[in-house]
Amino acid sequence: MKKRFNFWTKTSILIVYLVIATGGIVRMTGSGMGCPDWPKCFGYYIPPTNIAELTWVSEKIFEKGQMIIYNDELKMSKKDFISGSDFNPKNWQDYTKHDYSVFNPLHTWVEFINRLIGVVCGISVLILGFYSIQFYKNKPIITLLSLLTIITVGFQAWLGKIVVDSNLSPYSITIHMLMALLIISILIFIHFQNGNYKK
Repeated sequence: MKKRFNFWTKTSILIVYLVIATGGIVRMTGSGMGCPDWPKCFGYYIPPTNIAELTWVSEKIFEKGQMIIYNDELKMSKKDFISGSDFNPKNWQDYTKHDYSVFNPLHTWVEFINRLIGVVCGISVLILGFYSIQFYKNKPIITLLSLLTIITVGFQAWLGKIVVDSNLSPYSITIHMLMALLIISILIFIHFQNGNYKK
């Protein structure tokens, strides 16, 4: 069990570093708004690859929450429906969290991959938290910090949503980055605490 905990501690550290690295790529490529909504991307679980998927056309099936870019504005479908011969505004609502309505496939997929790695990070720290229970009686600090890591990663995911909703507010980006550094610091501390643990 301890070997598995060691493995997931190291794995979590590596994945968090990877999240930070891909976050840097997102920043350098200007891909932060590649997915204008959260947790989906233009209302899709798998993001679009071309503008045609975000364009209104007649006789097309639209699902609730799916987005289009119409007259340079983001529109979100209110329900599942098949479009008629003319655009019906009653089927759509404006996306009001921000006014960003640009589609760039590269930016979209860079941002989406960053989010996917974030999901892997969340799974990793959940497994870490499970294996940390074994230390609760003899070294509770390890268990408590592992659980704190789960909480901070969840909070970090929420901050990611705030970053998108705020259209990349510098303040929210700064807090987002500081949280990433806090998470990696906690994990490194756990790693060394576990290294000092003797049965």
